[in-house]
Amino acid sequence: MSAFLTPPPVEPGDRVAVVAPASNAPESARFVYERGLERMREAFDLVPVEYPTATADPEWLADNPEARAEDVMDAFRDPDVSAVIANIGGHDQITVLPHLDGAVIRENPTRFYGYSDNTNLALFLWNQGIVSYYGGSTLLEYAMDGEMFDYTEEYLRRALFDGSMGEWTEAEVFTDESGDWEDPEALETPRDVEPSDGRRWCGGEAPVSGRIWGGCYATLVEQFLADRYLPDPDALEGAILAVETSELIPDPAVVRGNLRALGERGLLGRFDGVLVGRAAARSHVEDNPREWRERYRERQRDAIADVFETYNPAAPVVFDCEFGHTYPTCPIPIGGEVELDPETESIRFP
Repeated sequence: MSAFLTPPPVEPGDRVAVVAPASNAPESARFVYERGLERMREAFDLVPVEYPTATADPEWLADNPEARAEDVMDAFRDPDVSAVIANIGGHDQITVLPHLDGAVIRENPTRFYGYSDNTNLALFLWNQGIVSYYGGSTLLEYAMDGEMFDYTEEYLRRALFDGSMGEWTEAEVFTDESGDWEDPEALETPRDVEPSDGRRWCGGEAPVSGRIWGGCYATLVEQFLADRYLPDPDALEGAILAVETSELIPDPAVVRGNLRALGERGLLGRFDGVLVGRAAARSHVEDNPREWRERYRERQRDAIADVFETYNPAAPVVFDCEFGHTYPTCPIPIGGEVELDPETESIRFP
């Protein structure tokens, strides 16, 4: 793979751009957005700079992908901005990509933070050779109900202020409970958490390392179908695939079928290892009971493990990693290097 650049770290007191390159919360949930900005200021000593899309109506954003792209490029252009932070994910950011200017991004490397539909922008940055961070959104990690998870705060600090993320340890608890954005008082109540039984390792037993490529499963499927913004397959040789399923709760049989298709194309065999985020099993519209959620995650793990056993049995596959649509999270560096050691079951960002 070609050389990658990790943009300079943020420093306390720096200005950070707040943008909505994907979507936004409705105006009725403005209190969530304000909580996110408050935490940026008070917990991290950052100075959030609100760009026009940051408070725009979600329907207007959907109709104006050019404006979303312009905010992103303006934020990268600004020499006084040290980081670009996306509010939340969405469902159509792929329509923003044709309006981005790769030259602007390359000439002004800046740390970008966002997840879910922001996979599109993260992979666009990958193609420019720029590392970005999968996590750290205004309306989610920063605005987490009750208080921020200590785990999230620790790794978000590393992703903001450090040159290296270091050892990636496991979290003791997790939640996939959705926040209540209808009631401002609900923001004061922490989400229900469950004890974590740790990560699951399968597949290859030899240590591997490589640059991370990937993100949200639904967005990756869309990228492969569009086939306009993917890197040359040779550029993925030796990379580490990161993939996590969203609150859409895709059927494990469908996930298996789509990954199988990528295996048939010879793409899965190019990756030296796989990081799989813990699967969300409920959402703001689907509150499944705990036993169902446990079984769903098991089926999802089995589906993914079976596909890699067929198409890339030498690749270590690590399940229930702390990134994606369950919390707490670590903003993993897309385009950054990672080391997986199955013998010690350890993950490290060098």
